[in-house]
Amino acid sequence: MANTPLTNAEVDFRPAWTELDAEEGVAALLDEAAGIGASDLFLATNERDVAVSMRHLGMVRHLSVLPLDRGRRYISHMKAMAGMDLAERRLSLDGRWVRRSDAGQVLDLRINTIATLYGEDLAVKLLARDSQFRHIEGLGLLRQQHNALIGLLNRPGGLLLVTGPSGSGKTTTLYACLHYLNDGTRKINTIEDPIEYSMDGIRQSQVNPRIEVDFPEVLRSVLRQSPDVIMIGEIRDPLTATTAVRAANSGHLVVATLHAPVASGAIESMLSLGVHAHFLSTGLLGVVAQRLVRTLCPSCKIALDLSDAPQTFEEIQCWMSPGEGRQMYTAPGCEACRQTGFTERTGVFEVLPISREIRRMIAARRPGTEIERQAAQEGIVDFRRAALLKVAQGQTNIEELVRVIPSEEGYES
Repeated sequence: MANTPLTNAEVDFRPAWTELDAEEGVAALLDEAAGIGASDLFLATNERDVAVSMRHLGMVRHLSVLPLDRGRRYISHMKAMAGMDLAERRLSLDGRWVRRSDAGQVLDLRINTIATLYGEDLAVKLLARDSQFRHIEGLGLLRQQHNALIGLLNRPGGLLLVTGPSGSGKTTTLYACLHYLNDGTRKINTIEDPIEYSMDGIRQSQVNPRIEVDFPEVLRSVLRQSPDVIMIGEIRDPLTATTAVRAANSGHLVVATLHAPVASGAIESMLSLGVHAHFLSTGLLGVVAQRLVRTLCPSCKIALDLSDAPQTFEEIQCWMSPGEGRQMYTAPGCEACRQTGFTERTGVFEVLPISREIRRMIAARRPGTEIERQAAQEGIVDFRRAALLKVAQGQTNIEELVRVIPSEEGYES
């Protein structure tokens, strides 16, 4: 089934699954969500009903409402299938359900519940087992950024950070990097929470806080396995940050995610976790910061003449190919895109290789704004210009750029 978006206008009718019992209704709901490529499914308990919505192309869209009793049965059924405690409704719970649809598609469902005012809310993250790993070429990097990232991955050791908010595609980028590195000549170990995709040829380990097997503990064990490459799903505490930097300085290539608004902000985040500035400056190879923007529907995309505004893309002329920037595009919506104007998503990136001067600035604990200015002098393509290039190429529009790309204030956080 084609991955096409859902619009709020389509929720005026009640989908067939709202009238089914829990087992059949949940199956139909999950098939619908997986069929359009939704990343998340939400059931929210209200005073008189349970609201059902999903996230698709990064946008949350309301689907329908279930009567309160039926909605609670849907939630209980999913908890039961995920091996969660049905009697516990006060504490937040996590579970996992691997489901095979009638069509043969295998879905890995990560389920979480939380107590709210009127009862339990349930969130489901949908991961398709048969999803193909993206190659680095398919992430959406500009040519200059692609070449810079390949250069960083070919270094024998050091730390590469991938940063961005939740849902910005960091894990996809990590797996694309691992796919590139997984050529049989390196021993690769990962530390993940959870393991989202199984990769042949890579040793994958999952943390388990319930038995005190957390990121620092697993990382110390992995280092004793003599790896060449270590992937850390997320640096979230001082001990993991410090151990990752030490591993990078001892000759391992370490690839990890971190939450920061822009590339230079990742340096400040690592320093705030207590990493010694000298060791960070010598071990850090680069930072990849990213966002996801929706791409225009090719079936209804129309061009807008820019002859009266030739300066629109003036600041990015040096990165544009011949013929680009003469038009902008919009998409009013059609049947193919369910009237949304968008069909897919692509990445917008900042790739910051750590130069000699930036290393000096890190060691001196200079603020992120100064590092950002130095990076600009060295030719980095920042978020705003990278996104503007995608507008010039006709991939997305200005409204999407404004919605997704951090403002100038984000560079000072």
